[in-house]
Amino acid sequence: MSYNSERRNEDWTGGESKNGPSEKESSYDGPPGMEPDGIIESNWEESYNLELFQVVDNFDDMHLKEELLRGIYAYGFEKPSAIQQRAIMPCVKTHDVIAQAQSGTGKTATFSISILQLIDTNVRECQALILAPTRELAQQIQKVVIALGDFMNAQCHACIGGTNVREDMRKLEMGIHVVVGTPGRVYDMISRRALRTDHIKLFVLDEADEMLSRGFKDQIHDVFKTLSLEVQVILLSATMPSDVLEVTSLFMRNPIRILVKKEELTLEGEYLKTLYHYLQESRIFMVLYMENKWS
Repeated sequence: MSYNSERRNEDWTGGESKNGPSEKESSYDGPPGMEPDGIIESNWEESYNLELFQVVDNFDDMHLKEELLRGIYAYGFEKPSAIQQRAIMPCVKTHDVIAQAQSGTGKTATFSISILQLIDTNVRECQALILAPTRELAQQIQKVVIALGDFMNAQCHACIGGTNVREDMRKLEMGIHVVVGTPGRVYDMISRRALRTDHIKLFVLDEADEMLSRGFKDQIHDVFKTLSLEVQVILLSATMPSDVLEVTSLFMRNPIRILVKKEELTLEGEYLKTLYHYLQESRIFMVLYMENKWS
Protein backbone atom coordinates (compact mmCIF):
# COMPACT_ATOMS: atom_id res chain seq x y z
CA MET A 1 0.00 0.00 0.00
CA SER A 2 1.32 3.41 -0.94
CA TYR A 3 0.72 6.58 1.01
CA ASN A 4 0.42 10.05 -0.45
CA SER A 5 0.57 13.49 1.09
CA GLU A 6 -2.96 14.54 0.15
CA ARG A 7 -5.26 15.43 3.01
CA ARG A 8 -8.99 15.13 3.57
CA ASN A 9 -11.32 18.08 3.20
CA GLU A 10 -14.73 16.47 3.66
CA ASP A 11 -16.99 17.90 6.34
CA TRP A 12 -17.97 15.70 9.26
CA THR A 13 -21.66 15.84 8.39
CA GLY A 14 -21.45 15.70 4.64
CA GLY A 15 -19.41 15.06 1.51
CA GLU A 16 -17.82 11.87 0.28
CA SER A 17 -16.34 9.54 2.86
CA LYS A 18 -14.06 6.56 2.39
CA ASN A 19 -17.16 4.41 2.06
CA GLY A 20 -19.14 6.84 -0.09
CA PRO A 21 -21.72 9.52 0.77
CA SER A 22 -22.44 9.99 4.45
CA GLU A 23 -25.94 10.18 5.85
CA LYS A 24 -27.26 13.43 7.32
CA GLU A 25 -30.42 12.07 8.89
CA SER A 26 -30.47 11.27 12.59
CA SER A 27 -31.72 7.78 11.70
CA TYR A 28 -28.33 6.86 10.27
CA ASP A 29 -27.90 3.08 10.32
CA GLY A 30 -24.26 2.77 9.34
CA PRO A 31 -22.81 0.56 6.66
CA PRO A 32 -24.31 -2.82 5.75
CA GLY A 33 -23.79 -5.47 8.40
CA MET A 34 -23.87 -3.00 11.26
CA GLU A 35 -26.63 -2.68 13.83
CA PRO A 36 -26.96 0.66 15.65
CA ASP A 37 -26.93 0.38 19.44
CA GLY A 38 -26.21 -3.32 19.18
CA ILE A 39 -23.57 -5.66 17.87
CA ILE A 40 -21.75 -5.89 14.59
CA GLU A 41 -22.47 -8.65 12.11
CA SER A 42 -19.12 -10.28 11.54
CA ASN A 43 -18.00 -10.70 7.93
CA TRP A 44 -14.68 -12.23 8.98
CA GLU A 45 -15.55 -15.77 7.87
CA GLU A 46 -17.15 -14.69 4.59
CA SER A 47 -13.92 -13.71 2.87
CA TYR A 48 -12.78 -15.33 -0.32
CA ASN A 49 -9.22 -15.19 1.04
CA LEU A 50 -9.23 -18.24 3.29
CA GLU A 51 -5.54 -17.91 4.13
CA LEU A 52 -6.09 -14.41 5.48
CA PHE A 53 -9.18 -15.25 7.49
CA GLN A 54 -8.30 -18.53 9.11
CA VAL A 55 -7.91 -18.72 12.88
CA VAL A 56 -4.19 -18.52 13.63
CA ASP A 57 -3.76 -19.97 17.10
CA ASN A 58 0.02 -19.63 17.34
CA PHE A 59 2.13 -16.47 17.20
CA ASP A 60 4.86 -18.41 15.36
CA ASP A 61 2.48 -18.98 12.43
CA MET A 62 1.73 -15.27 11.94
CA HIS A 63 5.01 -14.61 10.10
CA LEU A 64 5.94 -11.79 12.46
CA LYS A 65 9.36 -10.18 12.77
CA GLU A 66 11.77 -12.22 14.88
CA GLU A 67 12.41 -9.27 17.22
CA LEU A 68 8.67 -8.79 17.67
CA LEU A 69 8.15 -12.46 18.49
CA ARG A 70 10.85 -12.19 21.13
CA GLY A 71 9.01 -9.22 22.63
CA ILE A 72 5.69 -11.07 22.62
CA TYR A 73 7.07 -14.08 24.47
CA ALA A 74 9.19 -11.96 26.81
CA TYR A 75 6.03 -10.07 27.77
CA GLY A 76 4.51 -13.33 28.92
CA PHE A 77 2.15 -14.26 26.10
CA GLU A 78 2.06 -17.94 25.24
CA LYS A 79 -0.81 -18.19 22.77
CA PRO A 80 -3.04 -15.63 21.03
CA SER A 81 -6.45 -14.79 22.50
CA ALA A 82 -9.61 -15.16 20.40
CA ILE A 83 -9.42 -11.64 18.98
CA GLN A 84 -5.69 -11.93 18.33
CA GLN A 85 -6.22 -15.19 16.43
CA ARG A 86 -8.70 -13.44 14.11
CA ALA A 87 -7.64 -9.80 13.88
CA ILE A 88 -3.84 -9.67 13.73
CA MET A 89 -3.53 -11.15 10.23
CA PRO A 90 -6.10 -8.82 8.58
CA CYS A 91 -4.44 -5.87 10.33
CA VAL A 92 -0.92 -6.73 9.20
CA LYS A 93 -2.28 -7.23 5.67
CA THR A 94 -3.29 -3.51 5.89
CA HIS A 95 -7.06 -4.02 5.85
CA ASP A 96 -9.35 -1.62 7.69
CA VAL A 97 -10.68 -3.55 10.70
CA ILE A 98 -13.57 -3.06 13.11
CA ALA A 99 -13.33 -5.23 16.21
CA GLN A 100 -16.09 -5.35 18.79
CA ALA A 101 -14.42 -6.56 21.95
CA GLN A 102 -14.49 -5.91 25.68
CA SER A 103 -11.54 -5.16 27.93
CA GLY A 104 -9.69 -8.32 28.88
CA THR A 105 -9.81 -9.87 25.41
CA GLY A 106 -6.28 -8.92 24.38
CA LYS A 107 -7.35 -6.04 22.15
CA THR A 108 -4.49 -3.70 23.11
CA ALA A 109 -1.90 -6.29 22.18
CA THR A 110 -3.82 -7.01 18.96
CA PHE A 111 -3.29 -3.58 17.48
CA SER A 112 0.09 -3.10 19.18
CA ILE A 113 1.48 -6.25 17.54
CA SER A 114 0.00 -5.19 14.19
CA ILE A 115 1.56 -1.75 14.44
CA LEU A 116 4.97 -3.10 15.40
CA GLN A 117 4.88 -5.54 12.49
CA LEU A 118 4.14 -2.77 9.98
CA ILE A 119 6.37 0.10 11.09
CA ASP A 120 9.96 0.60 9.94
CA THR A 121 12.05 1.48 12.98
CA ASN A 122 14.82 2.77 10.71
CA VAL A 123 12.52 5.67 9.80
CA ARG A 124 12.48 8.10 12.73
CA GLU A 125 8.99 9.44 12.01
CA CYS A 126 5.57 8.78 13.49
CA GLN A 127 4.08 5.91 11.49
CA ALA A 128 1.17 4.91 13.72
CA LEU A 129 -1.25 7.07 15.69
CA ILE A 130 -3.51 5.70 18.43
CA LEU A 131 -6.33 7.69 20.04
CA ALA A 132 -7.70 6.68 23.44
CA PRO A 133 -10.44 8.24 25.62
CA THR A 134 -8.42 8.68 28.83
CA ARG A 135 -4.90 9.51 29.95
CA GLU A 136 -4.71 6.28 31.92
CA LEU A 137 -5.58 4.11 28.92
CA ALA A 138 -3.14 6.01 26.70
CA GLN A 139 -0.34 5.41 29.21
CA GLN A 140 -1.28 1.73 29.48
CA ILE A 141 -1.15 1.36 25.69
CA GLN A 142 2.23 3.11 25.62
CA LYS A 143 3.62 0.59 28.12
CA VAL A 144 2.35 -2.35 26.06
CA VAL A 145 3.81 -1.00 22.79
CA ILE A 146 7.18 -0.31 24.42
CA ALA A 147 7.29 -3.74 26.08
CA LEU A 148 6.31 -5.69 22.96
CA GLY A 149 8.68 -3.61 20.81
CA ASP A 150 11.57 -3.82 23.25
CA PHE A 151 13.81 -5.88 20.96
CA MET A 152 12.95 -3.66 17.97
CA ASN A 153 13.96 -0.45 19.71
CA ALA A 154 10.50 0.90 18.89
CA GLN A 155 9.86 4.37 20.29
CA CYS A 156 6.39 5.20 21.61
CA HIS A 157 5.27 8.43 23.29
CA ALA A 158 2.00 9.31 25.04
CA CYS A 159 0.57 12.78 24.34
CA ILE A 160 -1.94 13.44 27.10
CA GLY A 161 -3.37 16.39 28.96
CA GLY A 162 -1.86 17.38 32.27
CA THR A 163 1.73 16.93 31.07
CA ASN A 164 4.29 19.46 29.88
CA VAL A 165 3.61 20.60 26.31
CA ARG A 166 7.24 21.52 25.68
CA GLU A 167 8.34 18.05 26.78
CA ASP A 168 5.88 16.50 24.32
CA MET A 169 7.27 18.67 21.55
CA ARG A 170 10.85 17.78 22.47
CA LYS A 171 10.10 14.05 22.46
CA LEU A 172 8.31 14.22 19.12
CA GLU A 173 11.16 16.18 17.57
CA MET A 174 13.54 13.33 18.50
CA GLY A 175 11.63 10.96 16.24
CA ILE A 176 8.90 8.70 17.62
CA HIS A 177 7.57 5.67 15.73
CA VAL A 178 4.22 5.38 17.53
CA VAL A 179 2.19 8.12 19.19
CA VAL A 180 -0.72 7.38 21.50
CA GLY A 181 -2.83 10.03 23.17
CA THR A 182 -6.11 11.69 23.90
CA PRO A 183 -7.74 13.45 20.92
CA GLY A 184 -7.35 17.01 22.25
CA ARG A 185 -3.64 16.82 23.03
CA VAL A 186 -2.84 14.92 19.83
CA TYR A 187 -4.59 17.52 17.69
CA ASP A 188 -2.79 20.27 19.60
CA MET A 189 0.56 18.65 18.75
CA ILE A 190 -0.46 18.41 15.08
CA SER A 191 -1.58 22.06 15.05
CA ARG A 192 1.77 23.11 16.52
CA ARG A 193 3.48 21.04 13.80
CA ALA A 194 5.28 19.10 16.48
CA LEU A 195 3.56 15.90 15.33
CA ARG A 196 4.07 15.38 11.60
CA THR A 197 1.45 13.19 9.94
CA ASP A 198 3.10 12.64 6.55
CA HIS A 199 4.39 9.16 7.43
CA ILE A 200 1.40 7.94 9.45
CA LYS A 201 0.02 4.80 7.80
CA LEU A 202 -2.03 3.35 10.69
CA PHE A 203 -4.74 5.14 12.65
CA VAL A 204 -6.20 3.30 15.66
CA LEU A 205 -9.31 4.32 17.58
CA ASP A 206 -9.39 2.40 20.85
CA GLU A 207 -12.63 2.32 22.86
CA ALA A 208 -14.32 4.41 20.19
CA ASP A 209 -17.69 4.33 21.93
CA GLU A 210 -16.14 5.75 25.09
CA MET A 211 -14.33 8.51 23.18
CA LEU A 212 -17.50 9.62 21.43
CA SER A 213 -19.53 9.51 24.65
CA ARG A 214 -16.98 11.91 26.15
CA GLY A 215 -17.58 14.45 23.38
CA PHE A 216 -14.42 13.90 21.32
CA LYS A 217 -16.26 13.55 18.00
CA ASP A 218 -15.08 16.80 16.40
CA GLN A 219 -11.52 16.42 17.67
CA ILE A 220 -11.27 12.90 16.26
CA HIS A 221 -12.41 14.17 12.88
CA ASP A 222 -9.98 17.10 13.04
CA VAL A 223 -7.14 14.63 13.56
CA PHE A 224 -8.40 12.33 10.81
CA LYS A 225 -8.51 15.14 8.25
CA THR A 226 -4.74 15.63 8.59
CA LEU A 227 -3.96 12.03 7.61
CA SER A 228 -3.24 10.47 4.24
CA LEU A 229 -6.24 9.43 2.15
CA GLU A 230 -4.93 5.87 2.18
CA VAL A 231 -4.32 5.53 5.90
CA GLN A 232 -5.29 2.18 7.37
CA VAL A 233 -7.91 2.47 10.13
CA ILE A 234 -8.39 0.04 13.02
CA LEU A 235 -11.36 0.69 15.30
CA LEU A 236 -12.11 -1.11 18.55
CA SER A 237 -15.30 -0.66 20.52
CA ALA A 238 -17.23 -2.59 23.17
CA THR A 239 -20.57 -1.36 21.78
CA MET A 240 -21.73 -0.09 18.40
CA PRO A 241 -23.99 2.95 18.92
CA SER A 242 -25.00 4.95 15.86
CA ASP A 243 -22.27 7.58 16.29
CA VAL A 244 -19.59 4.87 16.19
CA LEU A 245 -21.16 3.47 13.02
CA GLU A 246 -21.06 6.95 11.50
CA VAL A 247 -17.33 7.09 12.17
CA THR A 248 -16.79 3.71 10.52
CA SER A 249 -18.62 4.89 7.40
CA LEU A 250 -16.64 8.12 7.16
CA PHE A 251 -13.22 6.74 7.98
CA MET A 252 -13.07 3.19 6.61
CA ARG A 253 -12.98 1.32 3.31
CA ASN A 254 -14.78 -2.04 3.22
CA PRO A 255 -13.78 -2.84 6.79
CA ILE A 256 -13.42 -6.36 8.04
CA ARG A 257 -15.78 -6.79 10.98
CA ILE A 258 -14.75 -9.05 13.83
CA LEU A 259 -16.98 -9.86 16.78
CA VAL A 260 -15.54 -11.54 19.85
CA LYS A 261 -18.47 -13.43 21.32
CA LYS A 262 -19.15 -13.36 25.05
CA GLU A 263 -18.28 -17.02 25.45
CA GLU A 264 -14.85 -16.25 23.98
CA LEU A 265 -14.04 -13.46 26.41
CA THR A 266 -11.08 -14.21 28.63
CA LEU A 267 -9.25 -12.60 31.50
CA GLU A 268 -6.08 -14.39 30.55
CA GLY A 269 -3.13 -12.94 28.70
CA GLU A 270 -3.11 -9.19 28.36
CA TYR A 271 -5.51 -8.36 31.20
CA LEU A 272 -3.74 -10.51 33.76
CA LYS A 273 -0.37 -9.18 32.61
CA THR A 274 -1.58 -5.59 33.04
CA LEU A 275 -3.11 -6.46 36.43
CA TYR A 276 0.17 -8.07 37.51
CA HIS A 277 2.18 -4.97 36.60
CA TYR A 278 -0.38 -2.75 38.37
CA LEU A 279 -0.23 -4.82 41.55
CA GLN A 280 3.56 -4.86 41.46
CA GLU A 281 3.66 -1.06 41.14
CA SER A 282 1.07 -0.70 43.92
CA ARG A 283 3.10 -3.01 46.13
CA ILE A 284 6.27 -0.97 45.60
CA PHE A 285 4.34 2.21 46.34
CA MET A 286 2.95 0.77 49.59
CA VAL A 287 6.40 -0.38 50.71
CA LEU A 288 7.83 3.09 50.10
CA TYR A 289 4.86 4.69 51.82
CA MET A 290 5.22 2.54 54.93
CA GLU A 291 8.99 3.08 55.06
CA ASN A 292 8.51 6.85 54.91
CA LYS A 293 5.67 6.78 57.41
CA TRP A 294 7.62 4.90 60.08
CA SER A 295 11.09 6.31 59.42
